[in-house]
Parts: sequence; C-alpha cells; structure tokens
Amino acid sequence: MPHASEPSAPRETAVYTHGHHESVLRSHTWRTAANSAAHLLPELRAGLDVLDVGCGPGTITADLAALVAPGRVTAVDAAEDVLVKARAVAAERGLDNVDFAVADVHALDFPDDSFDVVHAHQVLQHVGDPVRALSEVRRVCRPGGVVAARDSDYRSFAWYPEPPGLDDWLDLYRRVARANGGEPDAGRRLVSWARRAGFTEVTATATAWCFGTPGEREWWSGLWADRTTSSGYAGLAVRGGHATAGDLAALAGAWRAWGAAEDAWFMVPHGEILCRVS
Repeated sequence: MPHASEPSAPRETAVYTHGHHESVLRSHTWRTAANSAAHLLPELRAGLDVLDVGCGPGTITADLAALVAPGRVTAVDAAEDVLVKARAVAAERGLDNVDFAVADVHALDFPDDSFDVVHAHQVLQHVGDPVRALSEVRRVCRPGGVVAARDSDYRSFAWYPEPPGLDDWLDLYRRVARANGGEPDAGRRLVSWARRAGFTEVTATATAWCFGTPGEREWWSGLWADRTTSSGYAGLAVRGGHATAGDLAALAGAWRAWGAAEDAWFMVPHGEILCRVS
C-alpha cells in the first residue's frame, strides 16, 4: 500500500469517511459530554441555547440538553438516518428541549446570533472546508457566546505493542480520509483554523482517550477490526484503489492481535478549542 500523502487543498464538500455502520455507532454511542466535551462543560448553565453540530447518534447532545434545560439544544447532522437514532436517545431520556434537523455546517439555515453555545465534536476533520465551517458557526453564535470544537489527531495516535499492521492501518486511514476531502490530523490544526475564521480569543487544550484495561482493549480493537472490513470506510478504501479486501482483512487481523496482548495500550489524543465570540 502506498504511503500517506500530504493534505490536499480544502473543498467545500467531503465524504464522511466512517459512515454509520454498527461498528462506527458502537464507538459514537459510547461518547458522553464528560468523556468528549469536558472543555465545554464549565461554560454551560441552565437556560442557554446550544447548537450541536454533527450530533451523530445524540449521546453527547442529550447530555448537553440535560445540562442547559430549560434552554434548548438544536442538534444537526448531515445524515438523516443517524438523526433517527439521536431522536430515540432524547426520547428515552425524557428530554423535550431538543430539536433535530439535517444541515450542512458550511451553510447553516439559522439567522445570525441564534445561539449562546455552538459545539462540534469530531466534525472539522470530516468537512471539506473547516475554516468556512468555523466562520459559519461563529456567525450563528451570539456575542459573548462560545464555539467549542474537539477533534482527534490521527498522526499522534500511540499504541503498544507496535505490530507493523497498525502502522499500515494508520497510513491507509489517513490516505482514505484525505481522498474523501477530510483532514485526519485535525486536532493540531484547530487553533490555526479558528484564527483564520476570524476568532481572536481562542483557548487551546488537549485531552486523550486511553484504552488499557482488558475490556477497553477488546472493545476498541474489535470495533476497529469490524470497521476496517465492514463499514463505509472499508468500501471507500477498496473503491478508491487504496487497498484490497485482502489488505483490509489483514489489517483487521492486526487489530485483533493487538487487542489480545495482555500489555496492550492505546491513546487517542484530541485538540480542543474554546472560542469566545466578540
């Protein structure tokens, strides 16, 4: 398999690399405001209006809605099918202060100054033009409000043991993501993108997910093994000529072998920004 290329010029639209296969949602539904939006939580209080961009299956959305009630959360995603799952999560939790809509973050159908808080988790790495996206969420955020974003940085992922197969997996993923118009090493770029979008007050932080217990290793390795052979990402990798089905099966095997090691450990670093709107 060829090596990863450098980032290409941004384009306004991008293909969502992961898709919404069960192996993807297995990860997304694990996310909470506590484990994925801790940098935003001190800014939240009852009565705020929140826009949750790229809400996915809605587990973080539901947490945000509970924290700001009776304020409202408007949750948007580019895919209608995943909003069905997000609505079900809100209903299961008895939340009546959440609205859902299909939307393109490059061109939001909301007036200027509509929200006190805008939140985006693992979104900017998948959009065609992250600077335009941040400019748009800045437009709909009220003066004095905040825009919070958090994205992983694939080139900074770290693991042990270090089988060559996982290096090959990372190289492949980065190539496929960039071919789809995204930027997999987004975490390190968030501050730069925010400043180019016009934000002048930007607080930058970083946190990580860590998978080191037997249960965590089994879960993380299993979902990535399944994702590598069965998700939308797998199809894009094959159709784009980046890998064969046999290549993907070998990478899935490397994931399962890593997860079976008694001393296995994996870290997913994230860049975070909290931007104050002036």
